[in-house]
Amino acid sequence: MLYPRKGSSGKGGGGSSGKGSSGKGSSSSSGTEKSVPISGSTGGRSTAKAYGFGGGAATTIPSGQLFAGRISGGGTRDQVYGTRMYGSGYPGLPGGTVAGRGFPFIFWPVVWGAPVGYGGHYLHSGEYGRPDNTSRPGGALAEATFSSNSTNSTFFIVSDNSTVASLIDSVRTNCSALGLAANSSTAPAPFNATNTQPRPEQAVQYYRASSVTLLLEGYNDTSALSDDANSTAPVPIPAWVDTALLDCLNDTIGEAAPLVGSGARDRLYAPNLGGLVALIFVLWRLFNV
Repeated sequence: MLYPRKGSSGKGGGGSSGKGSSGKGSSSSSGTEKSVPISGSTGGRSTAKAYGFGGGAATTIPSGQLFAGRISGGGTRDQVYGTRMYGSGYPGLPGGTVAGRGFPFIFWPVVWGAPVGYGGHYLHSGEYGRPDNTSRPGGALAEATFSSNSTNSTFFIVSDNSTVASLIDSVRTNCSALGLAANSSTAPAPFNATNTQPRPEQAVQYYRASSVTLLLEGYNDTSALSDDANSTAPVPIPAWVDTALLDCLNDTIGEAAPLVGSGARDRLYAPNLGGLVALIFVLWRLFNV
């Protein structure tokens, strides 16, 4: 399992231990917020923020809209990390399923669109539509590819189109110094469920209520094909992987995946400390005259 960078709670929604990252510091993120336009069934939201803190009020999806009655919103940056298990990354909930769940980060979980008979039931459930469903917040599913120019390591990111486009920019900013190959993505490509990859058994980490996943070419975690992923230990990540690039991708997705909400942590929790100090001083003078 991958872990978030130090300083994040890292508990995720999939039962991760929250031990923190390897601490290698492979990411050089500036952490600058950037607005990301989102379309689809977003409950009226039109933008998310890369590096934003998220948060805001969780609301019930009203009657007449898709998934009416479910809870949407409220998820924060320190709840983004899941585990290698599909269905992880939901705050306070275990991994293993996405059925009937709300949308703490607004975005819907990744769907694999696998043919019937391929792996577990979740791989071909139609609850969230096909991968090309444009009602999906952020647009239809898309993918990006990032390859190392020093080792035989190729990674994929799968998420909605807006998220993938934003993460391509963030990854290129943070990880290019580690040696991204020239054929690494510069724009999202439509996710094609009929292709031989990326596939669910290649997933090394889920994020943001399983709406973003990081995958590794050549990795074959057969436990991901079971209906009960908890019953089988995940296959270890291969020793040949470019760990520096893997860490940078993991850090960048955790820090920069667009979130919908109130904005940065400092604005959410400390809106006007100067004004608060002034108020305390005035009250102290009033009661001590």
